[in-house]
Amino acid sequence: MFNAIVQVLDSTIRLSVPLLLACLAGLYSERAGIFDIGLEGKMLVGAFAGASAAAVFHSALIGLGTAILISVAFALVHGFASITHRGNQIVSGVAINFIAAGSTIILGQAWFSQGGRTPALQPGERFAAITWPGADAIRDVPIIGPIYAELISGHSILVYFAFAMVPFTWWVLFRTRFGLRMRAVGENPAAVDTAGISVAWLRYRALICTGILTGVAGAYLSMAQNGGFVKDMTAGKGYIALAALIFAKWKPVNAMFACLLFGFLDAASIRLQGSPLPLVGKVPAQFMQALPYVLTVILLAGFIGKAIPPRAGGVPYVKER
Repeated sequence: MFNAIVQVLDSTIRLSVPLLLACLAGLYSERAGIFDIGLEGKMLVGAFAGASAAAVFHSALIGLGTAILISVAFALVHGFASITHRGNQIVSGVAINFIAAGSTIILGQAWFSQGGRTPALQPGERFAAITWPGADAIRDVPIIGPIYAELISGHSILVYFAFAMVPFTWWVLFRTRFGLRMRAVGENPAAVDTAGISVAWLRYRALICTGILTGVAGAYLSMAQNGGFVKDMTAGKGYIALAALIFAKWKPVNAMFACLLFGFLDAASIRLQGSPLPLVGKVPAQFMQALPYVLTVILLAGFIGKAIPPRAGGVPYVKER
């Protein structure tokens, strides 16, 4: 039983990483007043670009850098539409999602002729698990061994990066001048503008942070969790990250626990597929696959209270003359 719990928690960590990175990415943009429905699309193009570059150049680092660059480019397109031209932020984000979904399949088929997939990545082209010192030696020690060898050790560098970004994001938001200004521009951009600070430039910088984190999230999906890109591999994770962000009330530490919760629901659904449950019997696999999404709706509907977004969120700023 203990080993089964450790395995579920290990899967929880792995499955929560793309959610956590995307959730923190949305935290930067939405704290600056830019609603970003396009997290899903930026993760998808990041996953495709990362796997494609890694397969062509045979380097995981080049793949990661390419994923970040492409994702930042899409974030800047969203900024150009919603900040510079004051377009509707929801429409712009949805458009990015559609463009990403279509372009990754078309380019994947044109470049690799594998039905929209990229070639399977070799060991040097993806991020391998890191074994911490002494993990193999104490693996068989009761309780401590499995926790250290499975939960703490044995993850890729991107997993540790994702969880390190939680305290870093908290520090940026609440202990730096940039974070103070970013939060202010999401609440009262007119006051920030009156102080002589560019509202547009602050929001663009927040979107660059969003692009970096969604690029890493996409690279994790195709270059660490999986060994290549497949069609629509994000599978709605960008939308769940948005739900986690609302559930966390736009706070980084809360966002980590929300993503771990959704990752646990996903891991538990995988673990319980096809297994008989007491008083119920064998549950259809389709029900278990839908369980995380159903519970997401239930949690958002009844367990978080009133979530108040940044007051200037979704509203284009027009400079007063």
